[in-house]
Amino acid sequence: MPEHAFTLRPRPTVPVEGDAPFPVRRILCVGRNYAAHRAEMGGDDRDPPFFFAKPADAIVPPGQDVPYPSATSDLHHEIELVVAIGPDGIFGYAVGVDLTRRDLQAQAKAKGQPWDAAKGFDHSAPISAIRKLATLGDAAIGLSVNGEVRQKARIGDMIWSVPEIVEEAGKLWDLQAGDLIFTGTPEGVAAVSKGDLVEGSVEGVGSLSFEIV
Repeated sequence: MPEHAFTLRPRPTVPVEGDAPFPVRRILCVGRNYAAHRAEMGGDDRDPPFFFAKPADAIVPPGQDVPYPSATSDLHHEIELVVAIGPDGIFGYAVGVDLTRRDLQAQAKAKGQPWDAAKGFDHSAPISAIRKLATLGDAAIGLSVNGEVRQKARIGDMIWSVPEIVEEAGKLWDLQAGDLIFTGTPEGVAAVSKGDLVEGSVEGVGSLSFEIV
């Protein structure tokens, strides 16, 4: 008898600078973790961080274009620092973009329904290579579309720091090697269209660039 009834696609991976690829187990994301973004989305409190998830196969490795998803006419970009979890805790950091079907999210919010279709769709998590770092500091984070700056902040503007996010996530899940945590986005989220070139960076971590096709 075969080991399984059928064979799945290989586990998604993310390149690691100077090392073998990082196998992705799961993607957790923090909502509204910058004060200005929380205000622009309708809130101003330092509530405990709340999380949502994306499937591992939402990953778009560096150098690949991103297809415009189905069932939306309002696709938004959200630049984020990504924390990569390894066998001994934080393995490194990457630059990620949380792509969101904003119209579907608004519909779900209005009905008190889950955000899965708005956040966890295919190709919704473009990411840079992972850089292994001991410390991060107050790095600049930003995103531009077709050369126009849309998001600009510093990691120190986060309401919840990286250690706090990892600690809170660990209370809700058994964090394991291969987990990625998108730590929230600054203000300035906006729509992108087919043909747009999206470029993002986190100082000292890296950059990513992709076209919406």
